[in-house]
Amino acid sequence: MKKQGILNSDIARVLAYMGHTDCICIGDCGLPIPDEVERIDLALEFGVPTFMDTLKVVASDMKIEKIILAEEIKTQNPAVLEEVEALFANQDIEVEFVSHVELKAQTNDCKAVIRTGETTPYANIILQSGCIFA
Repeated sequence: MKKQGILNSDIARVLAYMGHTDCICIGDCGLPIPDEVERIDLALEFGVPTFMDTLKVVASDMKIEKIILAEEIKTQNPAVLEEVEALFANQDIEVEFVSHVELKAQTNDCKAVIRTGETTPYANIILQSGCIFA
């Protein structure tokens, strides 16, 4: 049995096989997930687990070089955007904003989409894997 790190076996497996520039998405409970992409469904009920709780755990176990957010989060969910920015503050991580339509299209290229119980709008992020050695 693991004694630290992510306990969810599906998330741990996906992170372990990701390479440099591979992507994983964390989404709210309404984000459509392409049939061809692995779905890791954590949603238990509305609001559980939250987007931020899930993002914090995944980010603590993943080398991230870039994050992609929907442009709409700036006006439709500034509180979550503020939390995301605080989480990645003082880290050398590129931040890209795209339309929500484009973000949904980019989930096709993700290794997996983690579905949370989040119910606030545009609480979705794509995390691009960095390289763990120089």
